[in-house]
Amino acid sequence: MPVRPRIDITSVVQLTELADYIVPFAIRVVCDLAVADELTEGPRTVEQLAEATGAHAPSLHRVLRALAGRGIFTETAPGTFGLTPLAEPLRSDHPFSVRECFPLMPPDIHSWARLSDGIRTGRTSFDELHGTRYYEWMADHPYECLRFERSAESVNPLVLRTLVPAVDWSGIGTLVDVGGGHGTFLAGVLGRLPGTRGVLLDLPHVAAEAARVLADAGLDDRCEVVGGDFFTSVPPLGDGYLLKTILHDWDDERASLILRNVRTAMRDDSRVLVVESVRHPGDGYDVGKIMDVKALALFGGHTRTPEEFEALFAGAGLRMTRVTETPTMSVIEATAA
Repeated sequence: MPVRPRIDITSVVQLTELADYIVPFAIRVVCDLAVADELTEGPRTVEQLAEATGAHAPSLHRVLRALAGRGIFTETAPGTFGLTPLAEPLRSDHPFSVRECFPLMPPDIHSWARLSDGIRTGRTSFDELHGTRYYEWMADHPYECLRFERSAESVNPLVLRTLVPAVDWSGIGTLVDVGGGHGTFLAGVLGRLPGTRGVLLDLPHVAAEAARVLADAGLDDRCEVVGGDFFTSVPPLGDGYLLKTILHDWDDERASLILRNVRTAMRDDSRVLVVESVRHPGDGYDVGKIMDVKALALFGGHTRTPEEFEALFAGAGLRMTRVTETPTMSVIEATAA
């Protein structure tokens, strides 16, 4: 006989708040409109904000007062809003700005809406909906590709601050960034390691933007940009091979192919540094578990435990040597087996 459910109103309210997608969408809207940028000098009226952002004032008011109820912005007087500590990181000039982290991208949103189908079938929601894999679709849609790259890069300042001091970079004179995107992370690493040179590999349409980013950072004389495909080959003879948030996008077969290509390119004394959200057992909050569901919906890969990384490395002729946890992401290191 079924056990009667426990009556706990607090749990009902908490679950309702966790399941709500109104606030996450509203956050993305104010990021798109750059509302926080218009409040850096103090509170402003909804009419002033609407004029500055090209919004409809009554509609913007409805969004801002909803967010103010969750501590994101504050209504200092009727129809007048200012920043709060939770709203400050939405500013473009914040050292750890997350404004670009939350783009409203229809192809992603439509895929999330089909996640239940993916869970029933085991197939990636994005692939089933759009008829192609995520990065292949992005290659044909430059505007959305740019927004995706910017969202992925938006957390780099925070990751760089926590990760670079935690890694032993000695002996890495040349660092190959495999799938390095627009180069903002590599630029951050090289800026902190003045004696190190960089090589960035990514698909040609992405690498073209990386060359500009690295040149703007004054690193074009220390960095080579290569347009290519890590499923085919990886630039050879680097001292270190960096794969930041790459492997969780792919299933074990494809992730192993990437690592085998790295193993072919590297010397016997080279090091591999994989930056990922590692998945851990237990009920505690774990970014690796959250990112695992994102991979299920969009990319077709999955996050991994340290033991799964060890097996993945072994299959590619590598030996896992160290897992370093940081407040943001983990660094899983490997050498030639």
